[in-house]
Amino acid sequence: MVRSLFLSCLLAWAVGALAADEFASSRAELSREVESEIALIAPETGRPAMNPGVLAAMRKVPRHRFVPADQARNAYLNRPLPIGHGQTISQPLIVALMTDLMQLRRGDTVLEIGTGSGYQAAIMGELAKTVYSIEIIEPLARQAAGRLKEQGYANVTVKVGDGYHGWPEHGPFDSIMVTAAASHIPPPLLQQLKPGGRMVIPVGAQFMTQYLMLVEKRADGAITTRQILPVRFVPLTGEH
Repeated sequence: MVRSLFLSCLLAWAVGALAADEFASSRAELSREVESEIALIAPETGRPAMNPGVLAAMRKVPRHRFVPADQARNAYLNRPLPIGHGQTISQPLIVALMTDLMQLRRGDTVLEIGTGSGYQAAIMGELAKTVYSIEIIEPLARQAAGRLKEQGYANVTVKVGDGYHGWPEHGPFDSIMVTAAASHIPPPLLQQLKPGGRMVIPVGAQFMTQYLMLVEKRADGAITTRQILPVRFVPLTGEH
């Protein structure tokens, strides 16, 4: 009986280890694909090479834990996936590019508008000190908070709310990421961005051309913007 129990435990461990290795390999392959694509779009983005920390985060964060169970088999394909409530988890290439553009440092405090599944917040949680994330759809916020807690991201805090207004209690922020397309850059977010800070946001109407924008606030408070490349995001929703 003891020997049988031992063999059963050993088999379970071996199966689990094999599955973990399989996912690790998938993440590594995905990060290599993303790295290659970043090089291809360098003329548009101005980023010929990605911060190694971003690629390391993508190799570490288990994307399959941040998608619905019926999408887990597709988790390491370089494409967006549905997560319910008319929302999607962004294509890994876009997740990596947006994170890279923010140029996060270990001591940074970051605001994310649009938690979604929590995957992007987890990536940023690997690179920054603290991440505050706002999701307007309550079931998604609850699910994301649960996933982030399960994966050990104690430095990520999620709340339900209208992200247009930001989270002034925790600002100003070193960086702000918006993961839904806005018709304009929300003034409250500009106010909550530190001098020297960066915001990455898709701007444009839902059925028209949207552009990923890099917004920078200079030390004197002046704002500069730069179009990075065309994108397609779900719209930013809320009372605005």
